[in-house]
Amino acid sequence: MPYIEVRGNSIRVKWWSGEYELDADGNPTKKKRYESASGPEPGVTFQGENEAYTYGLDRESDVRNKRNRRRAGDPMNMAVYIDHWFKDADLRANSNRTNASRLNAVIKPYWAQWNVEEITPLEYDAFRNYVTGKYSDNYSKNILGLFKMLMDDAVVKYKLREESPIVEQRRRGRYKRKQTRRVKRKLSIQSVHQLAVNAHMLWGFTGWAYIWTVAFTGARPPGEMFGLQRGYSSPYRPASEPDDELREEAEQRYEAMHAMRVQYQTYVADKRHVLAAPKYDSWRALVMPPFLHEMHEALLASHEKPWTFLSVMGKPLLGTDFDRDYWYPIRDGAEKRDSGPRYARWARPAMPAVSEMAGQDIYRLRHWHKAKLDEPGDIPRVAVEARMGHELQGVEGVYSEVTVAMEERVGEYLQRVWEKEVVGAGLWTPPFPMPLPDDLHKTAPSLFSSLPVLEYE
Repeated sequence: MPYIEVRGNSIRVKWWSGEYELDADGNPTKKKRYESASGPEPGVTFQGENEAYTYGLDRESDVRNKRNRRRAGDPMNMAVYIDHWFKDADLRANSNRTNASRLNAVIKPYWAQWNVEEITPLEYDAFRNYVTGKYSDNYSKNILGLFKMLMDDAVVKYKLREESPIVEQRRRGRYKRKQTRRVKRKLSIQSVHQLAVNAHMLWGFTGWAYIWTVAFTGARPPGEMFGLQRGYSSPYRPASEPDDELREEAEQRYEAMHAMRVQYQTYVADKRHVLAAPKYDSWRALVMPPFLHEMHEALLASHEKPWTFLSVMGKPLLGTDFDRDYWYPIRDGAEKRDSGPRYARWARPAMPAVSEMAGQDIYRLRHWHKAKLDEPGDIPRVAVEARMGHELQGVEGVYSEVTVAMEERVGEYLQRVWEKEVVGAGLWTPPFPMPLPDDLHKTAPSLFSSLPVLEYE
């Protein structure tokens, strides 16, 4: 209800504006924000308390019926608003890069001539039909989701319009079958092996180890694989761990096991290579079966760079077009390539296509790893999800814990898979590139890279 203040000959009425005060971060608090008036219009005062009170009641009616929604100044152009929204978006650098691409490629060009408050549900429907008709289902879903964020913030955060033009209704009329996830094709270990063989022909021992590392650790490619540094690889950890507390914990936990640590992912942000926290801040140690630990020992003995996996040129993988120059030939096969002595590193025999991986991303190997861990049925779910960098939801996630015995079971099981399905099946394996030195842990001049770290941004 409005209330009246009488000061001498002046009468002022105050009423709740329907909004709340904001804190320092721009979030609404529980404190109501009031508006006031000394007359029904500028230059005219109330003639009595009843007139002032009635005026306050009318304003509160406007609040209840949403006729009083404040606007943040003059009408704002959508292109200007999109730039302002993107600048204030509190997201990771990688998410900002993705959003910038979608905004600049689709949303901004479409709405550049519109003001924020002019967009109606009819115009939104036309936009939705345009997007779904032109782009794939997944890309359309991401574009429309991003546009919904823009409109929700225009209403709630920036007060640029009264309500969102996106009207969500229950299904009616024509039945539309619910979309389901694409069914994964079967992927045998023979096909994984052929990927590794192709990678060895194209990329040498590094490629061989790269494919098996993704398949037997589930580390996320490319970011977590590109970001794996020598100091976090199993031959050097836990002694090389720079964090004293983590090192002490790892020395006790992995006394009888080998494990690499997923500490960073790496990507390009603002035209520079950076290190960032892994997806969902999923820092974790991944137990390595003995065969994979030995691969990493041999690989790290073959070079002295801080990165575990290097390109054909001996440089960080982040500087390559990995899909074009590595993954597509490995997956789809390639003709024989001859090179002169100067470019001997580029010579390779013909590589067969891996039909079970046709059109698939290398991320499919991570899914294969998850399915492989689920096969025996005796590895606790909490251990599997933790290895994948996921958190269990609900009570199970709160009370579950990954024990040393669980991790030992994972390592032993993966070693049995290798010995039975690869070695025991007579599949080809390459010789190690060079004998392992006794002082392997002292051969590298640098265990870690010097890239800028965006871990907590």
